Amino acid sequence: MSLADTISKTFVPIHREGWPFIAIAGVAAIILGWFWDPLFWIGLIVTGWICYFFRDPPRVTPMIEGIVVSPADGTVSHVGMAVPPKELNFGDEPLMRVSVFMNVFNCHVNRAPIGGRVVRVAYKAGKFLNAELDKASEDNERNGLIIETGDTRIGVVQIAGLVARRIVCFVREGENVGMGERFGLIRFGSRLDVYLPVGTVPKVAIGQTMIAGETLIADLRGEQFAAPVTRVN
Repeated sequence: MSLADTISKTFVPIHREGWPFIAIAGVAAIILGWFWDPLFWIGLIVTGWICYFFRDPPRVTPMIEGIVVSPADGTVSHVGMAVPPKELNFGDEPLMRVSVFMNVFNCHVNRAPIGGRVVRVAYKAGKFLNAELDKASEDNERNGLIIETGDTRIGVVQIAGLVARRIVCFVREGENVGMGERFGLIRFGSRLDVYLPVGTVPKVAIGQTMIAGETLIADLRGEQFAAPVTRVN
């Protein structure tokens, strides 16, 4: 392996959304350092943490029709039946919901749980409660998508948290996304809810660690698979 390859594989890419914050933190560290040296080192540590927060590592997504993968890094905080947000027009019947909570140390780039057409994008202003609380699904600021493939529709909702103050969505209604492709990002600490079709049995448990674009949430075919074809995103 060449030196260039070693360096490229060692340093994780940073998402473009993070560069303005990194630049501001870096300049602030230099300015503060003029007044007192320890402030420079504190600012440098903060800058490093911001680089870490906005990391965007490639992910290997299994290309298997009928499976649902995690849209976020983090920990499963809720698994159970819940009524989807009204703004999604997803109906009033409870659906199986899997919630993934992201703390400030998780990668915050969000990825599509399935591939298909984005048939709805709906933003709703709200509060900034702790995203681990169940009522955050109803009260917090959020942005919801419905992705459709064939007769299957999956709802995925970005929910702002206690620290988060900005939800970013890269896709619009009518666009197509591939499973595991980046569709959004939340700053800084938040949660994603995935609403699954009626009768779906999730393959995850509360407390499980999730990797966006890789970890299996559900198999809508109800069967096992082996040796999957994968794609690096």
